[in-house]
Amino acid sequence: MEIQNRITELFNIRYPIIQAGMVWVSGWRLVSAVSNCGGLGLIGAGSMKPELLREHIKKCRAATSGPFGVNIPLLREDASELIRTVIEEGVKIVFTSAGHPGKFIDELKKSGITVTHVVPSVKFALKAESAGCDAVVGEGVEAGGHDGHDELTTLTLIPQLKGELQIPVMAAGGIVNGKGILAAMALGAEGVQLGTRFAVTEESSAHAEYKKRVCEAKDNDTVLILKKIGLVRTLKNQYTDQVQSAEASGAGAGELKELLGRKRERLGIFEGDRDNGMMEAGQGAGIIKDIPDVRTLFRELIEEYDLACKSLSCLKSSSH
Repeated sequence: MEIQNRITELFNIRYPIIQAGMVWVSGWRLVSAVSNCGGLGLIGAGSMKPELLREHIKKCRAATSGPFGVNIPLLREDASELIRTVIEEGVKIVFTSAGHPGKFIDELKKSGITVTHVVPSVKFALKAESAGCDAVVGEGVEAGGHDGHDELTTLTLIPQLKGELQIPVMAAGGIVNGKGILAAMALGAEGVQLGTRFAVTEESSAHAEYKKRVCEAKDNDTVLILKKIGLVRTLKNQYTDQVQSAEASGAGAGELKELLGRKRERLGIFEGDRDNGMMEAGQGAGIIKDIPDVRTLFRELIEEYDLACKSLSCLKSSSH
């Protein structure tokens, strides 16, 4: 994989492969391992208080000399405190999601920070570009965790973003191997963001039961729930059955929020409760069958990408 483009230049990385900043998964061990392999690791601040984020930043910096960043969900009540922590610690790459980056963009830019926003549609991508973001991640509804209510797929979203934006586009949602990376590049992406695949590695801080459950997943073992309060893709279990039953019965936003509670993600991803937790994972879970270390995974991604490139060379059209 010899790719040098606007994404590798923007983040000063060897490969345009970004590890998503996932809650309860993306601590300093995973992030530093990805950055040490030439990709971009992102600390998932969505499940951290400011002081815990500060600790992970310090440990990550000690464990890698490569670039790394922090993902901050802007809908968090303490988003401004998390951003202040990032600035104080001198982090130079921030990915934002779940909100409008315009509120914080000036503060981040004044500190010399490269800002990328995760978007589910062209509408929000254009807003991110006009706000001053340096790049966007177009995330299709195949992705695990929180998805856009329009439910656009990666296959349809990325070409439309590429056609509308001047800033670089990265692809996310359903990408778990080298073939997926090549497909995203063919659609016009200049980089990819992988979530579930990196969540199921040795360095991930997800619970062993979560990783095992992903490896057991079949093609139809994820489900979209909670559309009235914020669409989420997660593995099917007793909890999702309960939510779907409530939704089918016409439950309102208040009832669904009560059913969600405050710690479902922690319960499923970090504590490994197969029945009652939310085990967020993308549709690519059905492809994942092992729990490698990050270095092994990186080697496999690059080898698969190169092999896929070679296998498609026979499909080149010829003029007569």
